[in-house]
Amino acid sequence: MVNHGDVYELRGGEDSKNPVEVSIKDKDDEILARVGKRPQLKRNFGFWSMLGLTTTMLVSWEAIFYVNAPALLEAGPVGLFYGFIFGFFGTLATASSLAELISMAPTSGAQYHWVYMLAPDSSRVFLSWITGWLSVVGWQAFVASGAFLCATVTQGLVVLNYPNSYIPERWHGTLIFYLVLIFCVFVNTILARALPRIEGLILIIHVFGFFAILIPLTYLAEPVNSASFVFTNFTNFTGWEDRGVAWFIGLLSAVFPFLGYDGPCHMVEEVENATTVVPWCMVVTILLNGSLAFGIVIAFLFCMGDMAEVLESPTGFDFIQVFYNVTGSLGGSSTMVAVLIALACFATFGLLASTSRLTWAFARDNGLPFSSFFGKVQFGFKHALPVNAIGLSTLISCLLALINIGSTSAFNAIVSITIAGLSFSYFMPILLLVIKRIKKDEPRFGPWNMGAIGLYVNIFAMIFLLLTTFFSFFPPQLPVDATNMNYSCVVFGGAVIFGLIYYFVWARKVYTGPIIELEIGDR
Repeated sequence: MVNHGDVYELRGGEDSKNPVEVSIKDKDDEILARVGKRPQLKRNFGFWSMLGLTTTMLVSWEAIFYVNAPALLEAGPVGLFYGFIFGFFGTLATASSLAELISMAPTSGAQYHWVYMLAPDSSRVFLSWITGWLSVVGWQAFVASGAFLCATVTQGLVVLNYPNSYIPERWHGTLIFYLVLIFCVFVNTILARALPRIEGLILIIHVFGFFAILIPLTYLAEPVNSASFVFTNFTNFTGWEDRGVAWFIGLLSAVFPFLGYDGPCHMVEEVENATTVVPWCMVVTILLNGSLAFGIVIAFLFCMGDMAEVLESPTGFDFIQVFYNVTGSLGGSSTMVAVLIALACFATFGLLASTSRLTWAFARDNGLPFSSFFGKVQFGFKHALPVNAIGLSTLISCLLALINIGSTSAFNAIVSITIAGLSFSYFMPILLLVIKRIKKDEPRFGPWNMGAIGLYVNIFAMIFLLLTTFFSFFPPQLPVDATNMNYSCVVFGGAVIFGLIYYFVWARKVYTGPIIELEIGDR
């Protein structure tokens, strides 16, 4: 059966027991061949399982609890509320722009592959490589941020329950971090075949967990803050005198809850009906997570009580103190915190999966040191997996965790590296797409595209990315010393310098852009 009005041809063979399923796979493989890639990974994900992975990887409403402090410290409730609105629309514009590109070229390399396709011949190889390098850097730091949250919130929960007997040390958090990573590696290897079903289950927990937190928070809070406090109160605890600068620095709280929306792009070679499913997953997850997170922002600001008091909580997290103040119960507040810890751990499953696929894809194209090793796919565990890339991603996260031992601003640094790396990798292909659109030299889009409004959405996304990246490198408070310094500029700058040295010494000799593994006529 052929339907020329749709993207898909349904043409099952004689031995096919399920012609629809086979034909979708054939069409996916044919589209992948158009961008020169040979299918190597099994397509286990459909719309719901991929939406589950993406939605639970972002954990946006949960992340509002984890990272609201930067916005509150820099600009108070105004920083969190209006910063979230700006972050939501900026993220939606960026995700929509990337959705157009993945529909056009559905390959796990994503950003660096699109840059190679869109850039001028004279610069396409270098621009593609630096985009791929910084995308890998950003995603590696992203894995670390998920495990870091699990570890430090766990420490805060112990402090809440044992305030007189437990003294939290930063190296304790690093050890818990390693334990979380080991669990995530287990899920991504031994349980890899079950990962789509696991993510579907986690999506249900993600939604029901929202109500399990929201209902007691709003029902038990008494008294609540006024509307003028929530919508007009500007308070700065950080030493930055310029209100505008302080507000933009606090945008970290609005950007981090939405990071990772390009995750499905790096899993695209494991998704059925990829040119339509993946773009819709990216957009729907922003709408779904954004709606839930907006509810949490409002509820938290109304129910938090004395802002200065909860920000000084000995647990290290204001939301833990708010939960205890609202419930008046160690058991009740501990249960609410445990839900958030579990969901952060679940999110790290998807972060590691997406990061390892991107790392594998870039190594497959000779973009990384020891590419022949990290670009391999192992066929153990009853599933084709980039095990070496999973191992590399785990090792890098373990090294990043060491920052926590020396700096109280470790999490800010890791998040800033994530924002900078991912934002650059988003910005470059969108910039090239804008240039193409202005010159009326648009590429051949896939079935998902924004049509006439695409140019304006792309430009807004670029402005958003530039602002958030620039201010992510600022120190969170003044005066700056060795413990509160934002080390992201040092670590990210070091990653860029190391990458450039590697490129000019070696990579430019072996990296010629995405490798053409398969021509359509070869199938």
